[in-house]
Amino acid sequence: MKAKPIIQDPTADLFRSELNSILNLRHELCLLAKQISWEYLDEEFGKLFPSPVGCPAIPTRLIVGLFFLKAMYKTSDEDIPKRWVENPYWQYFCGEQYMQHKFPIDPSSLSKWRKRLKEVDLEKLLAETINVGLKTKTIKKKDLDRAIVDTTVQEKAVAFPTDSRLYHRARVLLVKLAKNNGIKLKQTYVRLGKQALFKGSNYGRARQMKRARKQTKKLKVYLGRVYRDLLRQLESQPELKNDFAELLERTEKLLNQKRNSKNKLYSMHAPEVECIGKGKAHKHYEFGVKASIACTHKNNFIIGANSLPGNPYDGHTLKGALDQVERITDVRPGDTYVDLGYRGHEEKESNVHIAKQKQNKHNRTLRKAMKRRSAIEPIIGHAKSEGHLGRNYLKGSDGDRFNVFMSAMGFNLRQILRKLRIFWLYFLSSLFGQIELLVN
Repeated sequence: MKAKPIIQDPTADLFRSELNSILNLRHELCLLAKQISWEYLDEEFGKLFPSPVGCPAIPTRLIVGLFFLKAMYKTSDEDIPKRWVENPYWQYFCGEQYMQHKFPIDPSSLSKWRKRLKEVDLEKLLAETINVGLKTKTIKKKDLDRAIVDTTVQEKAVAFPTDSRLYHRARVLLVKLAKNNGIKLKQTYVRLGKQALFKGSNYGRARQMKRARKQTKKLKVYLGRVYRDLLRQLESQPELKNDFAELLERTEKLLNQKRNSKNKLYSMHAPEVECIGKGKAHKHYEFGVKASIACTHKNNFIIGANSLPGNPYDGHTLKGALDQVERITDVRPGDTYVDLGYRGHEEKESNVHIAKQKQNKHNRTLRKAMKRRSAIEPIIGHAKSEGHLGRNYLKGSDGDRFNVFMSAMGFNLRQILRKLRIFWLYFLSSLFGQIELLVN
């Protein structure tokens, strides 16, 4: 059933004070809450619950407000209930009329809502942050005509994928699942597997690579034995094959992959992880998914974001990135500034300016505009350090996409909060200055 709205009771409670009477309504979160179109979001996300029967869903303002707070302050699903109960400004932002001493929903509701949101819905949330930026004059409408586009790597929350660690982890998971389903294996190699893993790690640290490779081979042998033993026993218990199918498929892929194989498995719990090299001196390879970020040329405001599974060539992603910017802002950037990785792009509607090109040298205005192209690098850095872009803990490719969008929204909302905070500080300081002049 459609989400129930948050209704503010006009009748005052004798024993409780309303939040708007005890809070500073000039606080940036209170000002931000007044600028967001909650009615529009409630109408749009009400379409996610088409069934007219059943219990009404959780209020849209509560869930979207929690998503925004989670993105702004880099909190987890487990941590946000404690901070929400402690902070009355967070409660006011989510539409509460009175101070609440208990989190109104189970934290698992956030993950259930996430599964309902498609890319179109996430674009609506990002578009709302851009509309709020326009309302608060954090950006101007004319700023949307020029954009900077770049890609980065959103790292997944996985351990560094060495062969020995992957073989050991796969064997541990197979043994655990077999034990849970009452299958008795001939040998589990619990002690020998752990011993080989430790030895291999110590040999690698001592640069004794021949001995380290020998221990890695042992771990692969142990995994293969457990894998084949489990296959034999499942032939007599076909009702359990569905429970083991996914894990056995990943184990088979792990056993068969070579050093130069394509689409290798780098994590047992996150098979979507890819190995991406971005040419960094301090980090040759990163394990996650490529992400595209588009921002305004002047005011450092993110106007487009998405994950790019499959590690595509940057030049082939430019047209899709600008199409998304047009869907979100209703404006196709007239000028787009990119780095050398976008050579060979397929964009025809926008004027694409690539760094270090010969034609840039003879045009002073263009040369000056190209200097701003590198401004997207600190934007990505802030999205990683202050947001969730630096480490993704969400599951699957859908989790990758959601995390990129939430990082972009969190960056925009922090920009807006800073604008509101500075505006009121300037307003109050100028007001007190005038009062002091009148008194003197």
